[in-house]
Amino acid sequence: MGMMVPALLAAYVWLASPYIGADGGSGSDGRCSVVVYECGMEGYDTFRIPAVARCADGTLLAFAEGRRYGASDAGDIDIVVRRSSDDGRTWGEMEVVWDDGGNTCSNPVPVVDRLDGRIVLVMSWNRGDDSETDILYGRSADSRRVFVCESHDDGKTWSVPREITSEVKLPSWTWYATGPCHAIQLSSRPYRGRIVVPCDHAVTVEGAPKYNAHLIYSDDGGRTWHIGAVADGGNETTVAEVRGGDIVVNTRWQQGEGRFARHTAVSSDGGASISPMRRDTALVEPVCQGVLLARSYRGGAARRIYFCNPASRRRERLTLRRSDDAGRTWNTCTVLTEGPAAYSDMTLLRGGGVGVLYETGAKSPYERIVFERVERDCL
Repeated sequence: MGMMVPALLAAYVWLASPYIGADGGSGSDGRCSVVVYECGMEGYDTFRIPAVARCADGTLLAFAEGRRYGASDAGDIDIVVRRSSDDGRTWGEMEVVWDDGGNTCSNPVPVVDRLDGRIVLVMSWNRGDDSETDILYGRSADSRRVFVCESHDDGKTWSVPREITSEVKLPSWTWYATGPCHAIQLSSRPYRGRIVVPCDHAVTVEGAPKYNAHLIYSDDGGRTWHIGAVADGGNETTVAEVRGGDIVVNTRWQQGEGRFARHTAVSSDGGASISPMRRDTALVEPVCQGVLLARSYRGGAARRIYFCNPASRRRERLTLRRSDDAGRTWNTCTVLTEGPAAYSDMTLLRGGGVGVLYETGAKSPYERIVFERVERDCL
């Protein structure tokens, strides 16, 4: 399927959802949705792993993995982006941020530096012929690596990716993944300006791989990096800064019955260390990625945070929740779709609403990536 012009794309909506207006505009509940990526677009078989960021000029950037020849997590995978200047109602042409031939460029994690407006994008890499299993068990030709690039013009152009693996990965770590979702920049002293990126890695314990969540951070706008907190357990991770400067850490779990609920912890020192993980039974999930988003009404750390994930034991029923007490309790704001859904990311909208970029489809959650606007009165 070829690229659509923005005017047509605004009207191209997933009509299978009961929440989307047939003309692509707001439905009766103040929500609207547009397709940003779809299988077959621009010669890519599948698009996965959405991430979204708002530039200093208000432009929205929707990142994804463009998987060239199939839906697999390995192979020829590029990082792609589309830009929106009208708060996600329409989207411009797709651009390629990083294409390394037949290798895997993956897990885009954007953050906008408030000091100068630069967009810092942290990403993962591996050889296209190395699978996650091969990397986990030491059978791969290469390892999992970490890179960063920047944009100085609100996502129009990007620097050549620069490797930072030696700064953020220990030699004993096998698998490594950045995000996948947006990173954050802290607003509270004494860590104001610090960029914190949620990640995960694997180590070998008694001959078997064990996943752990961890954080990396930069105090100079992404030029140099440090390993921060390392958790006992966890996988794909998301973070949000709350009042008092604490960082809420929320992670996918892989082990036992606990894998059907999110696990959380708190960092009180800018991401250098975290409390022990605890299971949050209110946040049911099917072993999948999820995302936090902080909201501050007067600047500084958030008074409210949102969380989005498939609230089921299957990858379906993508649900947006709200917490007014730093994630101790949650209220359901809205169910974005009852149908198939998987990974997502979120950003704030100009009018006070929330924009959700997420994987969904009629029969599979990997058919398309849509951007859905949830207006403030629904939150």
